[in-house]
Amino acid sequence: MRVLVTGGAGYIGSITVRTLLDAGHEVTVLDSLVRGNREALDQRARFVHGSVGDTDAVSQALESCDAVLHCAGLIEVAESQERAEQYWDANLVQALKLLEVMHGLDRPPALVFSSTAAVYGEPQSTPIPESAPLAPVNTYGATKLAFELAIESYEAAYGLRAIRLRYFNVAGAWSDGSLGEAHDPETHIIPRILSKLAHGTTDFEVYGDDYPTRDGTCVRDYIHVCDLAQAHQLALERLVAGGAGGAFNLGSGEGFTNLEVVRACARVTGRKIDVSVGPRRPGDPAVLVASSSLARDNLGWRPQHTDLDTMIGDAWRWHASHPAGYHSA
Repeated sequence: MRVLVTGGAGYIGSITVRTLLDAGHEVTVLDSLVRGNREALDQRARFVHGSVGDTDAVSQALESCDAVLHCAGLIEVAESQERAEQYWDANLVQALKLLEVMHGLDRPPALVFSSTAAVYGEPQSTPIPESAPLAPVNTYGATKLAFELAIESYEAAYGLRAIRLRYFNVAGAWSDGSLGEAHDPETHIIPRILSKLAHGTTDFEVYGDDYPTRDGTCVRDYIHVCDLAQAHQLALERLVAGGAGGAFNLGSGEGFTNLEVVRACARVTGRKIDVSVGPRRPGDPAVLVASSSLARDNLGWRPQHTDLDTMIGDAWRWHASHPAGYHSA
């Protein structure tokens, strides 16, 4: 199978690229390197430097590809509330260019889209099934949902074969610590905590403690990045083999509060963490926990790293050995 991975120099993209290559597939990476890391590029992959909004770069990257995994885009909830125009451009306008080029090919490739649980907004019940109402409460979720709707239109009009994977909170790293999460700025709770600890800092601010949850802090469902990469591979292989598309949640089905995550980070690292409470972040739902039965039943997905301490332990190996991310000496 020949796969194009957009955003293949990012956290999720780079680990998926390595997973696909290790499984014997041919991979091309398209990345602008604006937020991706050149050091995360797998040397076995063909690399095209450019964005999904650059139709020439996309055309070059798509050459002879059977399928596309679209991971490129902007992902920070709080930033999306402050810089809405950037998120609509990156996550919808530029992504539509990718669909346009794909549609113009004699043999359009299949598409797996890196979507998000943020498309659900404040859920009416948990765990959240794929049939739940789609009502995002932040710009990030709205832009992801808009591209999902564009995919559905292309499916109906042109026969595009596509799978939309709605991730919950992704955590962890490659088990030996060689690939991991390195965003700038970093807003995800586990890498925020571990990065501070790697620099010898013990203070940590939790965003809000007045949510309607068991300890007042947000509840999130965590999925190991390597399990996510395996789901990508299964989805791509399903489409290339002629299987049906659809939307699938990816999560563990178990939720942890932010304070529980802080305690787990302290337990795994053996470090003391001094917690303070700040204001809520705009656009943060109180609880997001997945029902992933459709992915298990239809994709044959069997996550192997569902324990929170395992995810944090793998992430800690990365942060402890890369305190400055990919720029660490």
